[in-house]
Amino acid sequence: MFSRDRWQEIFQTIRKNKLRTILSGFTISLGIFVFVLLFGLGNGLKNAFQDFFIDEAQNAFFIHSGRTKKPYKGYKSNRQIKFRNDDLFDVKRKFGNEIEYLTPRIYRNYNIRYKGESNNYSVRGVSPDHQHLEKTIMMKGRYLNSLDIKNKAKNIVIGRLVEKDLFKNESALNKYVEVKGSSFKVIGVFQDDGGDNEERNCVISYSTIQKMEKGNDRINAILLTFKPELGYFGAKSLEERIRKFIKKKHSIHPKDNGGFYLWNSAESIKKTNQFAGVLQLIVTFVGIGTLLAGVIGISNIMIFVVKERTKELGIRKALGATPASVIGMILQESIFITTIAGYIGLVSGIALLSTVGLKLEEYYIKNPYIDISTGVTATIVLIFCGAIAGYIPARRAAKIKPIVALRDE
Repeated sequence: MFSRDRWQEIFQTIRKNKLRTILSGFTISLGIFVFVLLFGLGNGLKNAFQDFFIDEAQNAFFIHSGRTKKPYKGYKSNRQIKFRNDDLFDVKRKFGNEIEYLTPRIYRNYNIRYKGESNNYSVRGVSPDHQHLEKTIMMKGRYLNSLDIKNKAKNIVIGRLVEKDLFKNESALNKYVEVKGSSFKVIGVFQDDGGDNEERNCVISYSTIQKMEKGNDRINAILLTFKPELGYFGAKSLEERIRKFIKKKHSIHPKDNGGFYLWNSAESIKKTNQFAGVLQLIVTFVGIGTLLAGVIGISNIMIFVVKERTKELGIRKALGATPASVIGMILQESIFITTIAGYIGLVSGIALLSTVGLKLEEYYIKNPYIDISTGVTATIVLIFCGAIAGYIPARRAAKIKPIVALRDE
């Protein structure tokens, strides 16, 4: 089947029927090319969706203080719940075995000044664990550490755009800025995938803010991440136990859904992943539809090709060719053309995705890609279908008697 004579016959047939070969190959290449493109763009859309909705850690709890809605134990409704440092320490003591990172957060807006430049920025009072919760990326210097907390140090970490606003083309690292009348040393500059709003924030030690505010120990929120091995149901259990603990400690009615707000990212991530899964399913169906269209195109062309060569096949059989050799020749030619054309379509699609990938972020398509294994599998499927598409009409033609084949119009 793979003799030298057979290959010479195949190349002679291709040279004599260039237009037919080009059209067959084009249909196959286009099918793979469109499949790779659509699948890659679908993955890019999924990447953009996940980045947009999943900026913070995916295993996080955000606990914010609020106002009660029910009276309880002599307290009236609409009571403001105030978190303090001991709430942070008690949560760590009670649930420490299930917690990965834990930080308080204090929200402030301060005017920050450097030489002749100044602006108002959101400043967060946090602990070192905050870096992991926000997935902060350090560009220069370092983040806050335990000594900053212990010493109530006047150190500040600023966002990339804060440096750009205040320092222009100058590096902010180890320079001093004025914050609420005090001099703070810039120990680091960070960037954040959350975008411009996140990169116009600054962070300082929560103990430093408390010292600046006459030594109070109030905090606005408690942020934590649970250990990933807990899983979804473990996270839901931890959420309920933390709710009960805080309600009991602050004398909040057990059925009061006010007082504080606990957001569990596990629930949000579950819904996000479900949506992303649906998106991937749609992309897969589109890809399969594209492949089916390619298979149908190949089948139609192969039926036409075999029909066109009926007389030729009749002559071959009259000269002594066996049905098996006739089928083998058509099948080999079909697989050869399908393989070359499929490879061209695969390479072209991947090359286009690589070229335009970075230019599509403004259209909410980020890092479009297709796994090589997926592309190769799709190509193999198309080659297999091309072989079947060639085999069925070839087998039918091989059964026709030479005299009947020679009379074909």
